[in-house]
Amino acid sequence: MADFELVIGNKNYSSWSLRPWLAMTHFGIPFRETMILLDTPTMKAEILAHSPAGRVPVLKHGELRIWDSLAILEYLAERFPQHDFWPADRAARAHARSLAAEMHAGFPDLRRELPMDSRARRPDHRWSDLAAADIDRIKAMWSDSRRTYGTGGDFLCGGFGAVDAMYAPVVSRFVTYGVALDGAAADYRDAVWNLPAMQAWLSAAAIEEAVLPVI
Repeated sequence: MADFELVIGNKNYSSWSLRPWLAMTHFGIPFRETMILLDTPTMKAEILAHSPAGRVPVLKHGELRIWDSLAILEYLAERFPQHDFWPADRAARAHARSLAAEMHAGFPDLRRELPMDSRARRPDHRWSDLAAADIDRIKAMWSDSRRTYGTGGDFLCGGFGAVDAMYAPVVSRFVTYGVALDGAAADYRDAVWNLPAMQAWLSAAAIEEAVLPVI
C-alpha cells in the first residue's frame, strides 16, 4: 500500500492539484488519490477533514499534512533525492526555484481571465492587456530558461522537474485558449503536453462529469 495520499480537486479545473499529481506520477512515486469535487455545498468541510488550510491539494504522509503545491513538491524532493525534482547545478537550481516562486505568487490576471478548463477549447476568447503582459512574461521566461539551462532535455532546465510541474497548468491554459507560441516556448508547451503523466491527467479530466462556471 502506498505511504502517501494526495487529496485533489477535479482534474479538469484544479490547477494547483495538477502540480504534485503530475510530479508524483512522472517519477513513479506511489500514492492513493482522494478527489473532492469543487464548488459543492460540502466541499469546504470535506477538505477541512484533511487540512486546516481548507484547500487542495493536500499530501498526507503518516501523521503529516502538507498543503500547498510548492510545499508538497519541496517535501517530495527531500524524501526522494534520487529523483531530479530540482537541477543538480547550483545556478540552474536557483533559476528553477525563482521561476517556480514567481509562478506560485504571480500572474493574477492570467489566472483570473484564463482559468484552467482542460476539456475546453476557446480560441476566440479575449483577455485584457494585463493578462497579455502575464502571458508575455511567461513566454519570455520559458524561452530564456530553455536557452540558458534547457540544453540537457526538453524542459525548462533540461529534464522534467518541479518547476515544470508548477507551469503545467499554464500549458493547459495556453492550449485551452489558443495562446500563440513559437520557437522554444512552443516546443516547451508541446513537451509538457505530451508527457505521459500529463496525458494521463488530461484523459481523466476529459471523462469527468462535473461542469463548473469557470468563465
